[in-house]
Amino acid sequence: MAKFIRFAEQVAYWGIVGIPFSIAIAPAFTSALVGITMVFFLAKWVAGGVRNYKGSAIDLAFLALLGISLVSIVNAVSLEASIKGILKYCQYAMIFIILIAEVKDKLHIKRMVLSMALGGVLASVDAGWQIAFGKDFIRGNLPIINIGLMRASAAFPNANGLGVYLAPLAPFVIGLALYNLKGKAKVATLIAGLLIVVGIVMTWSRPAALGCFLALLIMGIVRRDKVLLSILVALLAISPIIAPRSIKQWAKDVNYNPIVFMCNSDRMSMYRNTMNMISHHPVIGVGLSNFSRSYHKYKLYEPENAITGDSVYAHNNFLHTAGEVGLLGLAALLWLLFALFKKNISIYRKLKDPQLAVLSLCLIAALAAYLINGLTETNLYYARLVPLFWYLVGFSLALEKFIPRPEIQSH
Repeated sequence: MAKFIRFAEQVAYWGIVGIPFSIAIAPAFTSALVGITMVFFLAKWVAGGVRNYKGSAIDLAFLALLGISLVSIVNAVSLEASIKGILKYCQYAMIFIILIAEVKDKLHIKRMVLSMALGGVLASVDAGWQIAFGKDFIRGNLPIINIGLMRASAAFPNANGLGVYLAPLAPFVIGLALYNLKGKAKVATLIAGLLIVVGIVMTWSRPAALGCFLALLIMGIVRRDKVLLSILVALLAISPIIAPRSIKQWAKDVNYNPIVFMCNSDRMSMYRNTMNMISHHPVIGVGLSNFSRSYHKYKLYEPENAITGDSVYAHNNFLHTAGEVGLLGLAALLWLLFALFKKNISIYRKLKDPQLAVLSLCLIAALAAYLINGLTETNLYYARLVPLFWYLVGFSLALEKFIPRPEIQSH
């Protein structure tokens, strides 16, 4: 039994390392890694090999969200879709529980960080190849053309998906380079971070760029980094000047309205329709995983330049949640996020190891970037990308075990 536990532990160990890198390649790769990691972790648990999971700060909120989601099924038009949604929530829970329980030591952490950085670099290089040669080298995807701009998607189905993946990785890697490394490692990691930023630029995804920018701004403020803050302010000042002509024209066409510029007319129409959905089912929504199946019933008048399909996502995590599982479900999600950031700020302050403290800050920034991006995307519901969010959740909370415990004084 001891040998089996050690074997299962090793499988879970390397599964944890591989998950963030796998997202850059293919959803089947990620699903296989997550599935294998879950199976061997659960086998280890049954065999009595998991003794160090004591619960987390988000467990109660997650259970509340899961419970409300179960109740919401009474309004579902597709019971099968809701059942699949519940199974997905169970998978998400397993991801963060496995990381909290199984992150071992600094070597394990270094390998996880390397996997995240290499995944971001691979996706960005693939995006550059796609723009230069017309197809990405992983899946053969063609670039996307919008308002005259060639937008990279790399191995993802669309450019915004690539942006969702890269937005949290860029501040994470850059933060580690600036505050955690020295010498050649610092230079190499900074280059990796800048490559990931270039990858974001090639997507022309405004919410991804905003998420990355604000996450770096948060780190600059917390670290009181005048150089980083000056660079960010300078970039903000010159961005209207160096923006492509088509973007400048588009900004002019929407009368320089920042909300329309960030969201576009289609999203604004989706938001109105989602609010109509919420007004009809305010308490428990239309049913977990039934948003897109119910959306057409709540469509209001849409202008010609903002026609949306009959089966779409809300393109806003919080509106989408409220539509599917009601205001009760939204309250549970907000509770979860509040508990998550409150705990992570506490971990950051209590960590005595300066390298781990920086890592904690970088993970907080990465989570912030992901959620800021989610103000105009539904990235908590994208099957391929949401494992990254729960991975960041588990990774950040796992650092609590590295907080020094007060010594018990003997009398």
